[in-house]
Amino acid sequence: MASEIIMKAPICLVENLNQQLKVNPKALDILNKISQPVMVVGIVGLYHTGKSYLMNRLAGQNNGFPLGSTVRSETKGIWMWCVPHPLKPNHTVVLLDTEGLGDVEKGDPKNDLWIFALAVLLSSTLVYNSLGTINHQALEQLHFVTELTEFIRTRSSPISDEVEDSAEFVSFFPDFVWAVRDFILELNLDGRPITEDEYLENALKSTPDENPGMQKSNKCRTCIRHLFPRRKCFVFSWPISNKKLLAHLDKVSEDQLEPDFKNQTEKFCSHIFTNGETKTLRQGIIVTGNRLGSLVEMYVDAINSGAVPCLEDAVTTLAERENTKAVQKAADHYTAQMAQRVMFPTDTLQELLDVHTVCVKEAIEIFMEHSFKDDSLEFQNKLKVTIEEKKGDFLLQNEEASFKYCQAELRRLSEHLMESVSGGTFFVPGGHSLYLQARKKVEQEYELVPRKGVKGNEVLQGFLQSQTATEKSILLAGKALTDAQKALAAEEAKREAAEKELELLRQKEKEQQQKMEAQEKIFLEQTAQLQENIKEIEAQRREQVKMLEHKLKVQEEMRKEGNEEHVNKLEKEIDGLKKKILERDKEIEKLIGMLVTGALAVFGVAVSRNPAALKVITDIAKGLMR
Repeated sequence: MASEIIMKAPICLVENLNQQLKVNPKALDILNKISQPVMVVGIVGLYHTGKSYLMNRLAGQNNGFPLGSTVRSETKGIWMWCVPHPLKPNHTVVLLDTEGLGDVEKGDPKNDLWIFALAVLLSSTLVYNSLGTINHQALEQLHFVTELTEFIRTRSSPISDEVEDSAEFVSFFPDFVWAVRDFILELNLDGRPITEDEYLENALKSTPDENPGMQKSNKCRTCIRHLFPRRKCFVFSWPISNKKLLAHLDKVSEDQLEPDFKNQTEKFCSHIFTNGETKTLRQGIIVTGNRLGSLVEMYVDAINSGAVPCLEDAVTTLAERENTKAVQKAADHYTAQMAQRVMFPTDTLQELLDVHTVCVKEAIEIFMEHSFKDDSLEFQNKLKVTIEEKKGDFLLQNEEASFKYCQAELRRLSEHLMESVSGGTFFVPGGHSLYLQARKKVEQEYELVPRKGVKGNEVLQGFLQSQTATEKSILLAGKALTDAQKALAAEEAKREAAEKELELLRQKEKEQQQKMEAQEKIFLEQTAQLQENIKEIEAQRREQVKMLEHKLKVQEEMRKEGNEEHVNKLEKEIDGLKKKILERDKEIEKLIGMLVTGALAVFGVAVSRNPAALKVITDIAKGLMR
C-alpha cells in the first residue's frame, strides 16, 4: 500500500554527472509504489546557504539531507525524501533538495538552469533560499527566472512565434516562498513596521533606472510577480551564536538554537504543510507518486536530448501512459472477475449477462479512478471494444461448455436407445411405436438434467434431427403398419420437429433481447464516465478564466506603474485569451454533439427504445451548456 512507503533517508532522484542528467531507477521504484496524491516541496538557492537544513526540518528530522561543512558542494543533482503528510491523511510529501546554484566546479552554466527548471516543473511549492537581504545582488542570483519562459514551453504548437503568454505558465508554476537566511535588519519601511510579505513585495517593485544591471534586476522582479502570483516570505535570524557550530547544525541540539530562529523555522514548516497545495497539472490533474516519476523521466529525457521541456507534451504523454494502464487494469479486472464469478455453463444467458453487467460497472469505476484527460473518449472507447471482445470470448466459452455438457448427457441418456437400434430391436412390426416411446423417455430424462445452458435445446434438436433417418428405416421395416399409419407417424414426427425448431427460434430471440437489455444497463452505467469527462472540460475552461483574471490584475498593476509597454502587450494577450475561452465554448458544443452521436452509434437501438437513456444524454448536454 502507498501508506506503507516509509523512507528513513533521502535518495538521489536525478544524478548530475559530467553535465548529463540521469534518473535513478531506485528512486523511480519508490515513486511508482506511491498511488497517493503528492505535495512536492523543492528548494533552490546558492550552495552553502542552508537549504538542506530546512528540508530536514520539513522531514521532521535534524539530519538526512547532507549539510555542507566544507567549500565543496555536498548535494549533486536532485535528492528526494518521501514522508507522510502530517496534516492530510493519505497524502505524501515529496521533498526535493537541489544542488547549490553557482558552484564554481561546474563547467557549464546551463547546468544550473536545468536544475532550477526541473525544480519548478516538479514542485507544487518552490522555496528560494538566499542569504542576507533581498537586494539587487540577491535578485541577480535569481536570474534563472527570466530564462524559464525560454527554457520551458507550455504548448507543443504555440499559436505564434512570440514568447508564450506568461499566464500559461502561471497555471502550472508552483507557489513561491522566499527564505532569507541570516537576516539582521529590522523590518521597517519609511519609519513604520512591515511584515515579511510586505518586505518581499516592496523588494519586487521595479526601480526606474537606465543602468543595464538594474534593468536586468527589474526584469527578474517583473518575472517573479507575473509567474509566481502566490508568494510568501520568511526571514531567519542567525541559527546559533557560536559560528563554529554553523557548519554542523545537524548535530546541534534544540536547546542550543536561537529562540527566534527556532520559532521562525516552526512557522516556516507550519506554513508549508498548512498552505502547500497538492501537485496538479493543467486542467486540475492531480499528480500521484507514480505520475511524478513519469514526469521526472519525461523532463530529463527532453533536457538530455536538447529539446525544450513542454508541459502540453508531458501531460499528453502522461495521459496516454496512464490511460493505457487504466484500460488494461480495468480490462484485467473484468476478465478476472468474470472467470471467478461465472461457472460454465450458466443455466441461462441472462445469468451470464447479469454477472457481465456487474463486472463492467466495476471495470468502469477502476478506469475512471486511474484515467484522466480522455477528452476525445479514445481510451473509453478502447475499453468498450476490449470488454466487448472479452464478453464475446466468455459467451463463446459458455456456449462451448453448454454444447459439450449437453452432448455428453444426451450420449449417456440415449446409450440404451442406440444399442436397441443397433441390435434391431425396433425393426419389427410395431417397432416404430416402441422406438417413439424409448426416444420420448430420453427426451424426458434430458429435460430433467440441470444447468444445461444456452445450447440445451439446440443440442436436443440436433439429436432429434440425427434420428430422422433411423426413424424412417424403422417405419419401412414395420410391415404391419398401413400406409395411412405410416403417413400419420411421419406427420407427427414432422410436427414435433417443427415445434422444437420454433422453440429454438424463440430462445434465440429471447437471448437477443437479453443482450440488448444488458447493453442498455451498461450504457446507463457509462454515463458516469461521460460526466467525468465533462468535469475535466469544465475545469479547463475555469482555468482559462482564472488566467484571464490574473492577467487583468497584472495589467492594472502595470497601468498604475505607468508601464505602457507592458500594458499594451498584456492587452494583446488578454484578447488572445478571450478568444481561447470562446474556442473552448465551441469545443464544448462540439463535444456535446460527439457524445450524443457516439452514444447513438454505439447503442443506437437501445437508446431509441429507451427514453430514459435519451433523457440522460439530454440532461448531460444541458448541464454542460450551463
